[in-house]
Amino acid sequence: MLLLLLPYLGLCFPIVYARSTPALWGFPFFYWYQFAWVILASVLLAIVYRKLKT
Repeated sequence: MLLLLLPYLGLCFPIVYARSTPALWGFPFFYWYQFAWVILASVLLAIVYRKLKT
C-alpha cells in the first residue's frame, strides 16, 4: 500500500520538476516527467492490486 505514496510524492512538489531541461524527444522535462509518472503509477497500482488480491 505504501507504494501508492510514490506518485503523490513524485508530483507533489512541482518546484523539483518545473524546468525545461533535460528534454526527451523534444518534450521539456516538465511534460515527460509527469507522463512518466502516469505510466509508473499504473504499474504500481497493478502491483498493489495483485498483492492485495492474494
